[in-house]
Amino acid sequence: MLTVRTVFIADGISLADVACRHEQGRGEVEPASARMLVLVRRGFFARSANGVVSVLDPTVACFINPGEEQRYDHPHDNGDDCTAIDLDATLAAAVHGGEPGLPVGAIPISPTLDLAHRALLAQARRGDDRHQLYERAVLLIAAVLESASPGRVASGSPGGPRARHALAAAAREALAERPERTLTELARDLTVSPHHLSRVFSASTGHTISRHRMRLRTRAALERLAAGENDLARLAADLGFADQSHLCRVVRSESGVPPSVLRRLLT
Repeated sequence: MLTVRTVFIADGISLADVACRHEQGRGEVEPASARMLVLVRRGFFARSANGVVSVLDPTVACFINPGEEQRYDHPHDNGDDCTAIDLDATLAAAVHGGEPGLPVGAIPISPTLDLAHRALLAQARRGDDRHQLYERAVLLIAAVLESASPGRVASGSPGGPRARHALAAAAREALAERPERTLTELARDLTVSPHHLSRVFSASTGHTISRHRMRLRTRAALERLAAGENDLARLAADLGFADQSHLCRVVRSESGVPPSVLRRLLT
């Protein structure tokens, strides 16, 4: 039995918690229906596709391309648990140097990447900020791709320091105008891949695009509080926070004090 629980969907990405409880044995051949990255959290199984047999356990990942004739074999009865990230052709091409076709075979996963994918799943289950989840998912996909084909992934990287600084400045300008712009929209407007935009921005500013967006929202909240805003629910809705609780968490994280204290401090 296969159970798929989708925990996050946005801009060409779908993140799911997959639990497989098939009994020991050989699977049926069937075409893959989606393009995805599969990271194993528990268990062991083998995937056959395009004449390649990939033995999968928590130390490796694999990519799946739509239409591939695949078969899953299970040598044990206790099943497995995986994290599956679906990505559309546009995003795959943007991250993979213009090519939507993803690598075939098992890809070794470092302890750092393993922890990153587990943390991403936990954050998605909690319902963390969607922009932050999206950026982390794109960076995770790119990091796994980079370990498989580094030259192709790096092909969209801007040139020298001046070009990278200009790209980060252009992203800041776009976010200042409209903070709700997604990473995909920013990358499209600036004609770069989401992965490289995120990397260049972080290297230039010291924080991620999603963190920068939150800082802009926090500054806007402080200005509204200083002007006498009393309705935190309305403030959260106006500024793009998920709810009042999300607003309070972010403002406290950025400033060190809750909105109620800031209101007294600033007015």
